[in-house]
Amino acid sequence: MRISFIPNFFKRKGIILYMPFTLLLVSIIASCTPSLDMINALEDKDEKATIIAKNSEIIYTESGRIKLKIFAPVTKIYQNTEDPYNEFPDGITVYTYSDSMEIESELTSKYAIYSDYKQLWTASNNVIAKNSKGETLNTELLYWDQKKKIIFSNEMVKITTPDGIQYGQGFISDESFNSWEIKKPTSYYYLEENKDSIK
Repeated sequence: MRISFIPNFFKRKGIILYMPFTLLLVSIIASCTPSLDMINALEDKDEKATIIAKNSEIIYTESGRIKLKIFAPVTKIYQNTEDPYNEFPDGITVYTYSDSMEIESELTSKYAIYSDYKQLWTASNNVIAKNSKGETLNTELLYWDQKKKIIFSNEMVKITTPDGIQYGQGFISDESFNSWEIKKPTSYYYLEENKDSIK
């Protein structure tokens, strides 16, 4: 059985958080900002989450239409901080949807953090994003800025398309990973007449 449970920082228009019926309430005195150093440091801290839940589902809607779903095996919610945040120690799976409810893109990572005040998602550790064009992004650190409605990375990225493979430093895209750009391309492997070529 599932119930709808909405913590304070999810009480925005069009955001619903579904969790299992059993929740564990504990206390916390901590603060975190979503950087790569802090992500690594979190693993060594003995922090206590306000809420811990398994098999959570977060749904974003616009004008009554589902635009995005996020699934997480484990969700740790830290509310009693200056910057409340969610931690997803076992990673997340994200789906974005078109107006016709078709999946536009999919993203997975083995770790993630959401900062409430910054409205910023940070996905790390084997981040993979796929879109409806058959393109795949691989990187180790990816941000989703909800205020600016962009996803980006300053790390090394690999993008595989039907035509070939691109490598580079830094990446920026719209929220659905349909319009993207590598900031500093380094190499491009493309398929020509069934032969691998390098540019």
